[in-house]
Amino acid sequence: MAAYLDRPEAAGSTQAPAEDAPPPPPELVALAHAYGVDSTYDPGSGPVQVAAHTLVAVLAALGVDAHTPEAVRKSSERQLADAAGRLLPPCVVVRSGRRTALDVPARARLSIALEDGGEWTLPGGRSHWLPADLPLGRHRLTVRLEGREQSAALIVAPQRVPAPQGRSWGFLAQLYSVLSERSWGMGDLGDLAELASWSGSALGAGFLQINPLHAGRPGMPSDPSPYRPSSRRFADPVHLRIEAVPEYAYADLGELPARAARLREEVLRHDGLIDRDEVWALKREALERLHRVPRGAGREAAYRAFVRREGDWLERYATWCALADVHGSDWRGWPKGLRRPDSPQVAAARAEHAALIEFHRWLAWLVDEQLGAAQGAAERAGMPIGLIHDLAVGVHPEGADAWVLQDVLAEGISVGAPPDAFNPHGQDWGLPPWRPDALAASGYAAYAQLLRAAARHAGALRIDHVMGLFRLWWVPAGHPPTQGAYVRYDAEAMLGVLALEAHRAGTRVIGEDLGTVEPGVREELAARGILGTSVLWFERDWRLGGAVLPPELWRADCLATLTTHDLPSTAARLSGEHVELRHRLGLLTRPLGEEQAGAVRELAEWRAELVRAGLLAEGDALTPEALYGFLLATPAALVGVWLPDTVGDPRPQNLPGTWDQYPNWRLPVADRTGRPVTLDELAAAPGTARLVAALTAGVAPGCGRHTPARGGW
Repeated sequence: MAAYLDRPEAAGSTQAPAEDAPPPPPELVALAHAYGVDSTYDPGSGPVQVAAHTLVAVLAALGVDAHTPEAVRKSSERQLADAAGRLLPPCVVVRSGRRTALDVPARARLSIALEDGGEWTLPGGRSHWLPADLPLGRHRLTVRLEGREQSAALIVAPQRVPAPQGRSWGFLAQLYSVLSERSWGMGDLGDLAELASWSGSALGAGFLQINPLHAGRPGMPSDPSPYRPSSRRFADPVHLRIEAVPEYAYADLGELPARAARLREEVLRHDGLIDRDEVWALKREALERLHRVPRGAGREAAYRAFVRREGDWLERYATWCALADVHGSDWRGWPKGLRRPDSPQVAAARAEHAALIEFHRWLAWLVDEQLGAAQGAAERAGMPIGLIHDLAVGVHPEGADAWVLQDVLAEGISVGAPPDAFNPHGQDWGLPPWRPDALAASGYAAYAQLLRAAARHAGALRIDHVMGLFRLWWVPAGHPPTQGAYVRYDAEAMLGVLALEAHRAGTRVIGEDLGTVEPGVREELAARGILGTSVLWFERDWRLGGAVLPPELWRADCLATLTTHDLPSTAARLSGEHVELRHRLGLLTRPLGEEQAGAVRELAEWRAELVRAGLLAEGDALTPEALYGFLLATPAALVGVWLPDTVGDPRPQNLPGTWDQYPNWRLPVADRTGRPVTLDELAAAPGTARLVAALTAGVAPGCGRHTPARGGW
């Protein structure tokens, strides 16, 4: 029988399928659409057909057999029969304040078991409507009809997420890169509290956005990227300030503080690099000693309350950490009986390694305490928002969450991006995606718990690649990223769960919506109160041939910045060093002269716009202060200042397209010459004073002009 599996392209190919490849059979396309799999995508030059073998592989990851025409026929029949046999969808998500029609038979009887223990019975009739005054929360909806009964999670979400109160500016920082004279080789949660306190109380900053603090995957060497974590639910104990652990006062750490001082000095020397593995080895030794110190009654009660609150996910996370200590960090290579968290072998391992599991539970508690202390410091400093935590788009396939959440993550699939004009080879990020069907069947429980944990100690939450709440590019294992397909999620449900958890935590939400964004996505995010992200260099009016966008035409519902962790610093943009760096590493797609000319032209266009807007005088140089003044002249709700810009650091923290050619995620903040700068020196730097003066001298759009301070770094 014919199969849809054979493909002419080699598994390692980076080329898109040939344009004359036959389109997938209509029956396969219809089945894919029934499961939310798009059969085409648009890289910007017109629709491209997804190959049949890709649709087959993606459907297989959703538990649907489509390998042959006969399998497609049977799967289609099964899908139709399952849909016809259901009285309710797997999960119902509605917005508070709206009456919502429910597609159930008129003779059905409906009841709702409320989250708080109450119950509502809904009247029958020719049609069924869920009332507009249902309380917010996670309830249970039950339908009964002629001896049949089905239940589904009912999630009632607010219309919008909490909004920022007025405009504010704040720093964007990679915490590991911000060392103080008290750090053990990398920035820690004590430094975070100090940075928040200083920037809020002394400078008037309204927020502090930091990189993801998610738990990293252990191993030597570890993956330094904060966007490829082991767990998004728990933060990494490598960020702990050892001296801030209360048990520190009663412990003898011997030579460890002196070793920490030497490690810090190695990083702070010229061209020093952060060695996360060395930092963790030192901190773990210290924490093992602290763990042996008896806890007082109050501390013990607080710890037990944390364990009860975090529940089963904490137990499984700590178990994974203990098993990773024993068997290595890739759970897929563990003894077969340990590869599922609910197996009898894992239950036996819990008893065997109880002390080690207890240690990892305790570490998670310490990090949670210090995260809360950092947000408390931001609030006491008068920040209206405080900390903005970053939620990565996914997790490492070998890590803790991939082990714990196997039932709701797609096996054999990696998230990425399709080929486009900027990257013709596409992207594969190596992160397993949520299965939309499994999420719905579970009432979005794991997703909700993740958001709840991320928002607990945050004034705002940044959602990396927020477009993934609508659709994600799935790349099957063995396929190049050019041979993937978009899989759609129930955006109403994903946004509803996000809105409910943000509302309960009082947390604002910022979506990272840079890059290719499907029409309607930004509008829907804005309608839900989710801010977007606008980077100056990308803000152009493509209706006018790509002219730079005047400040008055920027959207108000955004965080406006000059750069991000993946882009050149402002100093490098203004000097052209970002082009030279990419040239040295062989990353340019055009000759060096063309790239340099393009960079000069770009600066000239922005300089002309600043002059036109009255933000820069004729003959004055383009400076960081002037550019941040431009951001203040937009209606953007939030203005983000890249912290290394205060000292003119020309280096990006991450250079996409590199691995060992560039020290990604390992650079301490440094000055113009490359000399690492401590947090204490940042606070006293002349560039910090000039930049803050430019920010605080700004006025609201429409109320006057802002004149930035003059002078370079």
